[in-house]
Amino acid sequence: MASFLEELWSSVFTPGPTPTLLVATNASFACLQFLLLCLLLATYSAHFIVLSLICGSLWWSINWFVRELLSARAKEESDIQKQKETSAEPEKVPLGDSDTETEPSSGLMKPPSPRNTPASLKPKPTDAEEALRKRRSMGDSSGYISTDSEWEKVSNNSEKDR
Repeated sequence: MASFLEELWSSVFTPGPTPTLLVATNASFACLQFLLLCLLLATYSAHFIVLSLICGSLWWSINWFVRELLSARAKEESDIQKQKETSAEPEKVPLGDSDTETEPSSGLMKPPSPRNTPASLKPKPTDAEEALRKRRSMGDSSGYISTDSEWEKVSNNSEKDR
């Protein structure tokens, strides 16, 4: 029993589902279902039926998720194994007229090289865009930039109201 608890404690800090953690989870859900059954028989309350259904669906979904994780891990390992096997065997790549040269293939595509656009081809910002950029860098973090004409409208409206 002590070794099970030690394994359970260490499995909490191990990524992925471990057999010890699965046993503890399934035992906990089984005890909870038994407790809910006992409470149902003692009280005849429909609440315990609903709680038992919720508990059963959570129990099933946890086990389903663990199965999916294990199958995804197995598929990933088989893909890695296949990739290692294909990269270990040199592949014949024709270079020019000679078919005798071989190069190993990694099976992976290289990322495209970044395109460098010369500064002369980039559009130059207009004066309004430049002024807007300068105002934004001044420290106004609200994202709203007012203009002088808006303040004039406000002052004109307040003068008309008087």
